[in-house]
Amino acid sequence: MNNQYTCLTEWNPHRKAAPMVQRVSATSIVEAVGDDLRARILAGTLTADVAVTEMEVAGSYDVARPTAKAAIEKLVGEGLLVRSNHKSARVAVLGPDSVRDIYLARAYLESEVLRRLASTGTVPAAAVAANAELAARAGEGDLAMVDPDMRFHTALIDAVGNERTSRMYRSLVSEVRLCMTRVQSLHLLDPELIHGEHQQILDHLAAGRGAEAANVLDAHLATARERLAGALESRVLSTVPEESAAV
Repeated sequence: MNNQYTCLTEWNPHRKAAPMVQRVSATSIVEAVGDDLRARILAGTLTADVAVTEMEVAGSYDVARPTAKAAIEKLVGEGLLVRSNHKSARVAVLGPDSVRDIYLARAYLESEVLRRLASTGTVPAAAVAANAELAARAGEGDLAMVDPDMRFHTALIDAVGNERTSRMYRSLVSEVRLCMTRVQSLHLLDPELIHGEHQQILDHLAAGRGAEAANVLDAHLATARERLAGALESRVLSTVPEESAAV
């Protein structure tokens, strides 16, 4: 990572002019480390079995301990890492209750956004493009659906043009992406179904049918929510000894 960030070189008035080198703040390095850790979590290559320590992060990315700590705290704030007092951080393990809570929070926010978009017949071009990409990538595997799916929903939120609404939604984004990744990795939803329901939402928006758009969204999210929560509950039950399960 040393070669990835450039500091200003010492100024020499006799040296020929060179392209200006932009100073990169320490915050940029924190974000870069956080971005890479986040990508590893969402890809499933960094799991709850491994402690995420400041020393390990600092060594892996060749950064200072305070930078590593800031990157870890950033992901703790996003809900991707959890850390109790005086213990190393670990990847958050989403249980059925957490999954339901995340999806319900999305539904509350996105449903109202759809009603407002429909009141003006607004169909966000970015949402249309994201849904088209989702359909085009259907043969690339389930995990290829996560990015265009996420962009579809984010485009709807951003189309309202309210900074605080977008900020609230982005506070959920990392946990939402984690849920989406789990849904797709477990092959719980058919990409054609996702694309079709997205298209129904867009059609309702164009026709000014806010209630209908919200109803499709609620059903869309509920299907993913209950299938993922059910799969997680099944896994929990499968790890419980027979004697305990019978109590």
